[in-house]
Amino acid sequence: MLNHEWQLGMIIENLKVFSQNVQKNKALTNLILKTNKDFNIIFIQEPPWSFIHTILSFFSKEEDKVVGALNHTNWITFSRSNSDEYDYLRVISYINICLTSIHFSLWKDIFNYKDIYCFLFFNNGFIFFMINVYSDNNQSALKYLKDTEANIWNILIIAGDFNIKDSD
Repeated sequence: MLNHEWQLGMIIENLKVFSQNVQKNKALTNLILKTNKDFNIIFIQEPPWSFIHTILSFFSKEEDKVVGALNHTNWITFSRSNSDEYDYLRVISYINICLTSIHFSLWKDIFNYKDIYCFLFFNNGFIFFMINVYSDNNQSALKYLKDTEANIWNILIIAGDFNIKDSD
């Protein structure tokens, strides 16, 4: 087996994923990023978003607000762009910097839904998908997944907060 194929096999075999709904709590998110260095990927649901600064707007006389997620030096932050100032995204993913040699990218062609973050990594002819999901109390993301036809056979993990309550 070639060295890069062996490395990819080792990554998949030893992949450690952590998933947590942090309920917009900055301290909890920061704690997770600081203490989970042994994990490769962290899925966060309901992340905290913070005002960073304002920038000049091309479209109006008022300045635009720049809002962002928590960052940490051990992690690469992956999220969609917020399109609505008042409707923040409810899923974000962090990739450990030890995996920088693997190229990860957002994949919106399969699931184009704000509460589902589907990303892939590609290595030597292999594509693997990972999906982070937040489904609200109405199970909106789950209904979207159910109604969306997707033929993906190479999903490594789908995790998140599905908000499925026991009926008893």
